[in-house]
Amino acid sequence: MHKNINKPIKILTAFLSAVQIMAFWATSSIAINEEFDNPNDDVISQNEQKYDLLNESHDDWPNISASAYVLMDLDSGTVLLGKDYDVQKEPASTTKVMTLLIAMERLDMDDIVTITPEMALRISEIPLDYVRLGLQDGEQLTVRDLVYAGALKSANDACLALAMHIAGTEEAFCDIMNDKASDIGCLHTHFSSSFGYANPDNLTTAYDLSLILGEACRNTEFSTVSTSYSYTIPATNKYSDARTVTNANRFISKAEFSYDYYIGGKTGYTDSAGYTLVGGAKKNDHTLVACVLNAADSGIRYVDLKNMFEYGFSHFTTVPVTTTEFESAISQTNLQINDLLVNTKLFLETEQAYCSEYLTTTSARASLGSTNMVELSDAMIDTSLAEQEINVPLCKVYSDGKKYIVGVLRLKISTKSPSIEVDPIKETGWTGLRNILIVVAGISLLILILVIGLVILRHAIVKKRREERNKARML
Repeated sequence: MHKNINKPIKILTAFLSAVQIMAFWATSSIAINEEFDNPNDDVISQNEQKYDLLNESHDDWPNISASAYVLMDLDSGTVLLGKDYDVQKEPASTTKVMTLLIAMERLDMDDIVTITPEMALRISEIPLDYVRLGLQDGEQLTVRDLVYAGALKSANDACLALAMHIAGTEEAFCDIMNDKASDIGCLHTHFSSSFGYANPDNLTTAYDLSLILGEACRNTEFSTVSTSYSYTIPATNKYSDARTVTNANRFISKAEFSYDYYIGGKTGYTDSAGYTLVGGAKKNDHTLVACVLNAADSGIRYVDLKNMFEYGFSHFTTVPVTTTEFESAISQTNLQINDLLVNTKLFLETEQAYCSEYLTTTSARASLGSTNMVELSDAMIDTSLAEQEINVPLCKVYSDGKKYIVGVLRLKISTKSPSIEVDPIKETGWTGLRNILIVVAGISLLILILVIGLVILRHAIVKKRREERNKARML
């Protein structure tokens, strides 16, 4: 009797499974995973990471005198400290960083530059209180001579000569400067001078200047040049004696301001710009760039930068990010998706991971440790499509709940076998009704099978009991 009773139980189980399968096919999309959907997560996107640390509490934030300043991690581009860092201000001679960057990118340092009459005329128009090397009409110098003069002595005529040598006119060179600024990622910069003349429209920001200095230190000899104590320009066809230029930057020239981790920068001053300074520092492979605009006085700007550097090195950590860190999480995701799609016409064809190169966070948070995960809470697969691409975030999650999106996993979902395409316009109105009819018909059929099974079972039980009564009478 027990064996016979098992038959309708198996029929009922098959019935429930079939209902689940048909209900699945009746839906147009499925969620990959809902376990990770936590509204309390503090999720920081890749775009938000650049400024997110400014939103955190900094009780021991260093006191900076400048009206605008910024401290930025060079590798990740994250702003660590800042005030009015996107407000346009006059940069004064920190403008020269862009001029020297372009010169070192486009010219050979041993190339000869001849001071043309046009250059000499424009040089004569530089105000007398602006620093000059004293270039003469027809004088010949190397690009190296002019670069060192511009970086160490802040010689305005040297930078103007380089600009006109490259572009023909200073105006044309400023177009090159502005294009380069845009390429680097500057958003609020407009150069109208190659050396930092106090034009009201020669403007940039502390953040943009930090980007420019980072580009110069990373891709040219600027760091080597700007950290030199002195440079000697050999005698030229116009000067019989050599000329030695000494670095005016106090990080290099004055022991009281020296900073072991300094890797280069540039000072500036005009009456309208005030005291300006942009510089970089590197400690244990961690590179920071800082800028102050309109500082209170000449000396305090060095103290401002040093204080920001020390705060940055002690309070923040930057780590490289690689896709290999996510191999285990990605493998689990692939298994999960393939299991989900096993009873469908779809399968996971390919997956490709992309990550940011670096992530910067507080040292305190980093010390707590982190886990890597694939964030699937918002991912949906549309079962009505033959092919689709889904992008899901790759995240680093720290013990304090902070979740950083550091990359993306690109999933390509395709059909398991070729299928005939249906005009989506014609199919749209019919698809919902068809799915409902399939489910209703399936349920009706399975109910009928269940009823028949129960009738058969009842008949078997009655027959069994009748046979047992007959045997009893015979006895």
